[in-house]
This record gives sequence, C-alpha cells and structure tokens, in this order.
Amino acid sequence: MADKNEILAGLAEIVAEETGLDAAEVTLEKSFTDDLDIDSLSMMTIVTLAEEKFDVRIPDEEVKNLTTVGDAVSFIEGAQN
Repeated sequence: MADKNEILAGLAEIVAEETGLDAAEVTLEKSFTDDLDIDSLSMMTIVTLAEEKFDVRIPDEEVKNLTTVGDAVSFIEGAQN
C-alpha cells in the first residue's frame, strides 16, 4: 500500500506522461483543470492509469469530485484500505 508521498509521486509521473508537464509541477494544491490544464479526456486516461498503478477503483461519478491533485491523492489513499 502506497503512502501519500508515493501516491503523489506516482500521480505526478502519470500526469507528466499524459500532458508533457514537468512532474515537479504536480503538487497537492494544483487543480487538474485550472492549474494543469487537463481536459476531461486526459483526466479519464489519468484516472485509468492511476487505477492500474495503485490497484484501486475510481468510480466515474467520483471523478468529478477530484478537482485537485490532493483530492485524488486522498481518494486513492482511502481506496487502498
């Protein structure tokens, strides 16, 4: 089971691969849409890759609640338990 820092690092890696952004730009307080300019299609790809990487299920109706990187990290952390 990954801790918060490992989840953040893994998520940053996924976002960097999908968007071309520097992984260092992906921090807990960043908004996926406003700060990282991630559209809904890219977000779904990121969610799918995160589900595979962390072996969790993120329901589609939950994705809209994951507005910041921190929201996603917290959700993944809780879903692992």
